[in-house]
Amino acid sequence: MISTLLRLPLTAGLMLALSACSSSRPFSAADVRVTDDNQCPINLVVGQNLTLDLPSNPSTGFRWKVQDHASELLSSLAPEDYLQPEGSLVGAEGTARWRFKAKQEGAGRILMSYQRPWEATGEAAGLFDCRISVAD
Repeated sequence: MISTLLRLPLTAGLMLALSACSSSRPFSAADVRVTDDNQCPINLVVGQNLTLDLPSNPSTGFRWKVQDHASELLSSLAPEDYLQPEGSLVGAEGTARWRFKAKQEGAGRILMSYQRPWEATGEAAGLFDCRISVAD
């Protein structure tokens, strides 16, 4: 009985995926994950998720400051999250993560600087500058 109940959602999901692939509209259920600006420019489809993972070490006082995140194209799915590798020492480098969803067609950019908030006028220790294109 349980195996029959499990097959129904799997069959429905497979049929939905196959019907989406056969349509003329581009379809991608996979998230796009970007870890540095060497992976840019980024091409997304409306409804597709973007995960941005950048190296970060808040214990040094440095943080990524979002200067532009193409808010007309992307919706934020969650506030910034910090991931520290399991078993790492206190103060070790981790990852700052942002999650977005492409909400409308167009072109824009994500611009972020890695700096200490109290040194806002100084030169940034890092820069992430990435062009984004969203298609329907």
